[in-house]
Amino acid sequence: MKKKLNCILLIDDNNADNYFHQIVIKQMNITEHIHVATDGVEALDYLTKENQPAPDLIFLDINMPRMNGWEFLEKYKHLDPKQKSKTVIVMLTTSAHPSDLEKARHTAEVNGYQVKPLTEEMLKEILEKHFSDN
Repeated sequence: MKKKLNCILLIDDNNADNYFHQIVIKQMNITEHIHVATDGVEALDYLTKENQPAPDLIFLDINMPRMNGWEFLEKYKHLDPKQKSKTVIVMLTTSAHPSDLEKARHTAEVNGYQVKPLTEEMLKEILEKHFSDN
């Protein structure tokens, strides 16, 4: 990889998954920063604060308390374009339900859909597809 990503944002309420996914990401040494938000509300707070590293890549879970992944995407659509920049959003969820996959395919902000857990192979494919310059 030529250049590291600036930031990866994990949006998931499962601490064990977040811990494991951070290990996978750190082992691959592909980003300067990893930030974790435990629901959509916390993620939106992070994205709208100044002086935070803007995420190049967001891994978004569907089922979370307070604000789930779909609700987050509805609010995300209305963020200032500078806050969204060129962020790639990949749904990373335990849901293999066909209706979730179909909904993700028809949601413009979603660039991919993966079933947990995140693996190095998955991450390599995402990087090759969306960050070929890196």
